[in-house]
Amino acid sequence: MTGSTSPAGTPSASPAPPAEADRLSGRLGTGSIVFMVIAAAAPLTVIGGNVPLAVGVGNGVGAPVGFIVAAVVLLIFSVGFVTMTPHVREAGAFFSYVTTGLGSRAGLGTAFTALVAYTAVQVGVYGYLGWAVNDLVVYFGGPEAPWWIYSFLALVVVAVLGYRHIELSARVLGVALVLEIAVVVIMDVVIFAQGGQHGLVTETFAPKNVFTPGISVAILFALTGFIGFEATAVFRDEARDPERTIPRATYLAVVIIGVFYALSCWALITGVGADNAVAVAQQTLAGKGNFLLDTAEQYLGPILRDVMQVLLISSLFACVLSFHNVIARYQFTLANKGVLPARLGHRSAKHHAPSFSSVVQTVTAAVVLLVLVLLQLDPLVGVFGSMAGVATVGMVLLMLTTSIAVLAFFARRPKLSGRHVVTTRVAPVLAVIGLAASIYLVLSNFTLVTGGSVLVSVILAIVPPIAFVIGFIAGGRFRLTADGDEDGVDGISTPSAADPIADQLPG
Repeated sequence: MTGSTSPAGTPSASPAPPAEADRLSGRLGTGSIVFMVIAAAAPLTVIGGNVPLAVGVGNGVGAPVGFIVAAVVLLIFSVGFVTMTPHVREAGAFFSYVTTGLGSRAGLGTAFTALVAYTAVQVGVYGYLGWAVNDLVVYFGGPEAPWWIYSFLALVVVAVLGYRHIELSARVLGVALVLEIAVVVIMDVVIFAQGGQHGLVTETFAPKNVFTPGISVAILFALTGFIGFEATAVFRDEARDPERTIPRATYLAVVIIGVFYALSCWALITGVGADNAVAVAQQTLAGKGNFLLDTAEQYLGPILRDVMQVLLISSLFACVLSFHNVIARYQFTLANKGVLPARLGHRSAKHHAPSFSSVVQTVTAAVVLLVLVLLQLDPLVGVFGSMAGVATVGMVLLMLTTSIAVLAFFARRPKLSGRHVVTTRVAPVLAVIGLAASIYLVLSNFTLVTGGSVLVSVILAIVPPIAFVIGFIAGGRFRLTADGDEDGVDGISTPSAADPIADQLPG
């Protein structure tokens, strides 16, 4: 698609940006955005949950390399993503990039996929959070209660914070994140300083331990741990200096998350010893121990072990709060495009936040969670496992489509791409190859993520592609315009009066 023209034959104008009253604003710096993105990744949760899976089911002591591979793939993806950032002047993340590069159909397909993926992972973490809080209460001698009570209580708190200005959420996430990272870093340092169980496990990087059939499983669970890192672009309008802040935050988020995961995984393996790592991880998966907490108690003592268990709760809470903010802003952007009801695109005059969109997101999450509760699913395998599976497929599909969009965008602008071949062509091509391989790994081992049967896993796996198709069809209600800024950025506008379908759009 190359653009549309008005009935008079002149190019249709790009839409005016949302009215100032309906634009978000803020003074978020690089650090605040990085905090929220890393919080969405829930690092302590990944260390406690994904690492045992990568070690016990994946390539054993070579599992840390899986996190490095995943980080490298996402870092390569980020090169094209960041290079295109100055040419995408709205806070829509993947949706805006794909719309600019591939057109409104692919753009809305991406937006619908993102909404499904982020909602899924948020609901899944609510299940995990409810289970973890109940486990903590029982551990300290309190009464056992249905996990969903704690899930819905957390949902209410998230609703209150999400309704208000983003800087309040940033402060809450920042405190939680610093604490959870600090306690894991302390554990890592103590383990490496003491030499672990039998010395530093250098076998981790031996090719015979890395390149085993299980490397695909390790990379799969590593990718799951990065879900939400691209949300840096969602906060564009609330960033202090988006042209610098967003690229910096994106690179920092990927590097910090990747290094943290890889080092912590290596530390846990060193802590129990190379010969014991797989057995300890498998015992954790069988519910007969806890790789992270038991190792923490061995090297830090029972008090810090208890502190870490409490911080696991804050990690999960930070995760759902961060995804709540991301989803609310996706809805806000789509509403200002006329895709969703206009009310979702209004900014609160009091809180300067997409407050109504936040309320709608809360209701959506509550309804989905209630359905899963009524189905009497297990909070970990049934709720968290299945929803994380949907989100992982969605995330890789989103990044793959975005990388293709980056290639298409710069292919139409040889003057831009000719000066920066590595960032505009080479990196996006490598990203497409890496992400295509990643989605194969995810789908070929999908039952390990969902914990369900092949049939259930297939049904869950096709949810994101179905969302993309629905959005792709809905995208036909819009047309691209050929005009944009001086760099030739395509905008998206509602069709001319000659298109009767446009009249049916809300807002």
